[in-house]
Order: sequence, then structure tokens, then C-alpha cells
Amino acid sequence: MSEENQPDEQPWYADGLQFTCTRCGDCCTGAPGFVWVTEDEVEAIAKFRGENLREFRELYTRTARGRRTLREKANGDCVFFERGKGCTVYPVRPPQCRTWPFWESNLESPEAWQKTCEDCPGSGQGELIPVEEISKRLRVIPM
Repeated sequence: MSEENQPDEQPWYADGLQFTCTRCGDCCTGAPGFVWVTEDEVEAIAKFRGENLREFRELYTRTARGRRTLREKANGDCVFFERGKGCTVYPVRPPQCRTWPFWESNLESPEAWQKTCEDCPGSGQGELIPVEEISKRLRVIPM
């Protein structure tokens, strides 16, 4: 095993990274993508909204790549994002949303993190998130 791949090696962000969600919605809007959800998460959102599970599933989710994802509006925005209000299911938002911006793709290098900071006004700002918490979020859902 190369020295680079030693399991006890600290990641480049070993001192933690700053992030405070500004609820701007930039991560909820724009280019199409996927917000992966499990059946339990679908049930939690439907319950939060007070909607019938079967109807909710048909209206607000779809299958893609063999998995369930939230639908998007025609402009690519998440179906639960409303301008001026933000995420309308914020208390029960899926883990993929809860772990942003601490995704593998955003943390693969300092340059990737810098790009994230350019795209997300809360990244690189506010609360210092310790490496242990970042590592925990990274394990929730591979992104």
C-alpha cells in the first residue's frame, strides 16, 4: 500500500471546514439531477405534508437508474423548493440534502472544495464543522 493510501492518514480537511446553511436554495435549484430517497424517507415526507403515501409517491417521486428520486420542476428545481420560502420539507429533507456540502465529490481535493465554496454561499463560511462530523456525513450516502 502506498504511503498516500494509509488508512490512518488524515484527509486534507483534517482541521475541519466551515459551513452554515443559508437556505438560499442554490443546491435545490438549477441543473437537473437526482435526490435519492428510500421508502422510509418518502413516507416521512408524505406524513409531514399530510398526504396519502401512494398518491405522494406517484406525484413527487420517480424511478431512475433503478432507484427512487424526487421529481423536479420543468426548470430543474426540486419539487419541494419554493422561491421566497425555500425547502418546504426542510425538517424531513432527505439525507442527501442534510449532508450537503460534505459529499465525496466536493471533498476529493482542496480545489473541489473551493469550487463548492464558489457555488454555495454557506460553504467556507460560518460554523467550523470538525473532521469527525464531516466523516460521519460522508458515510451517510455516497455522492
